[in-house]
Amino acid sequence: MRFALTVLLFAAVAPAAAMPICGEGRRVTCVVDGDTFWLNREKIRLVGIDAPEVSHPRCALEARLGRAATQRLAQLLTGEIRLTRTGTDPFGRTLASVTAAGHDVGRQLVDEALARPWPGHKVEWCS
Repeated sequence: MRFALTVLLFAAVAPAAAMPICGEGRRVTCVVDGDTFWLNREKIRLVGIDAPEVSHPRCALEARLGRAATQRLAQLLTGEIRLTRTGTDPFGRTLASVTAAGHDVGRQLVDEALARPWPGHKVEWCS
C-alpha cells in the first residue's frame, strides 16, 4: 500500500537549518547516514538508492564519501518533507521516496555522485 505523509519540519520564518546528525542516545529526528534518517521517531530508508557506509567503511574513499553523503542528506532535509512509503526493509526501516523543498532527495544525492541507484545487491565503493 502506498500513501504519502507530509510533515512540516521547520517553520518558514527563519532560513531552513540542516537536520541534525544522529549521535548517541535516543533518536527522534536526525540523519544516520547518506540514505537513512529518523523523522519523528520513525526510521526512514531512502528507497532506490545506496549511499556509502559511515559506520563500517571498507576504505578511506568510502569513509570520505559516506561523511559527505551524510552531511548532504542533512542539508537536503529541510522545510516541508514528503514521504511516499513503499514498505519496510528486512531491518524494519520504512522504505520511502522523499521530497524536501520540492526536490527528490534520493535523485539529488545520485546526481551529486554521493549515492547510486540501488542495483538490488551491495556493490563495493572501494573499487
